[in-house]
Amino acid sequence: MVLFGTLVNFFLILIGALIGRFLHNIPEKMRETVMYGIGLAVVAIGLQMTFESTQVLIVIISIVVGAVLGEWLDLDKKVNELGEWIESKMPASDTKGLGIAQGFVTATLIFVVGSMAIIGAIDSGLRNDHDVLVMKGIIDGFTSIILSSTLGIGVAFAAIPVLVYQGVITLFSTQIGRIVPDELLQFFISEMTATGGLMIAAIGLNLLGLTKIRVANLIPGIFVVGIIVTIVFLF
Repeated sequence: MVLFGTLVNFFLILIGALIGRFLHNIPEKMRETVMYGIGLAVVAIGLQMTFESTQVLIVIISIVVGAVLGEWLDLDKKVNELGEWIESKMPASDTKGLGIAQGFVTATLIFVVGSMAIIGAIDSGLRNDHDVLVMKGIIDGFTSIILSSTLGIGVAFAAIPVLVYQGVITLFSTQIGRIVPDELLQFFISEMTATGGLMIAAIGLNLLGLTKIRVANLIPGIFVVGIIVTIVFLF
């Protein structure tokens, strides 16, 4: 089945988030320290991803233009409204005052942005090889346990964007392989990973309480990367 890897990733995130949900009653001081630990780890992961770039100027322009578009569209507000809507549909005992939107946005960016999501989905579609996505699913599953234990059940809903994002790439990977040259695809993956890495680092800084960056408003930068990379490759 062509979507096997994506479905495994989807269910492992859900399972991990549910397991983490049962660990939410940890003492407040321990929760705070764990949150700081997660924040530091997320910053480190984001910065490591940023070093994937071969053209740092592309990353800078993508982040800046993406931020302008995101603020214009006010994506952060819309994502928070979605989180509040989800929270309103759930029993109060399931939320415990934990922000649905924060967990949803944080987990979604961590799970979706990165080379493993794209490479794994393409491998699933072109070669019916699901090893990369299964490995990613295992990593995401353990990550969701940690995130859900501190950020709440909103982490579970991040499985939906993962299913849609990786599923679409998998289903259209044959056409992508025919239309997009491999060199251009690799160029895009490296710059997209680097741009996404900065967003993930921003999430980490927010978790540490050092900043209040509206990370969701940076998301259009991913699409800007694709446009800039294509132009640079062609000209």
